[in-house]
Amino acid sequence: MKKGFTLIELLVVVLIIGILAAVALPQYTKAVEKSKSAEALVTLKSVYQAAQEFQMANGNWPSSLGDLSVTPSWTGTTKWYTHSDVAGVASNENWSLQINHATDETRLGVTVGRLSGKYEGGGFAIWHKYSTNSNMPINTIVCAEKMATITTPGEWCQKIMQCKGNPLVTGGTLRYYKMP
Repeated sequence: MKKGFTLIELLVVVLIIGILAAVALPQYTKAVEKSKSAEALVTLKSVYQAAQEFQMANGNWPSSLGDLSVTPSWTGTTKWYTHSDVAGVASNENWSLQINHATDETRLGVTVGRLSGKYEGGGFAIWHKYSTNSNMPINTIVCAEKMATITTPGEWCQKIMQCKGNPLVTGGTLRYYKMP
């Protein structure tokens, strides 16, 4: 008598593999997205630190990325979002880094946002000054969602970056969440 697997046994194995894949895939997606964000966060932090150094040395917030001692390796000029506050842009195929300098100096900071992929519109910001809303933390990284691209609140910041609670600020073009 030949030994082998029955069709039922094979179907059970395929079913088990399918269930395991369905459980593991969302966690894998989160891990991939977080790893893609690592380079952007490092760039954001270094540019923000250089902007703070510029302000200490010159008494005002930089009005372009060219003012900084750190030059991002990104050579593109695609904006993550358009606003009159955007004073400088550097981008690559996935991310856009922007320095923000409102002419009335109510909003000074640095943002970085996704330009492509499933979570296009997700990003991060560090504000040096954000006097238009007292809920915005200063000198702290916050998660951001571009509302025109990420229409479901929390799709990037809560589901992928694991931010908790309601947005700190919602209005204009972005939603901001406190990072964990």
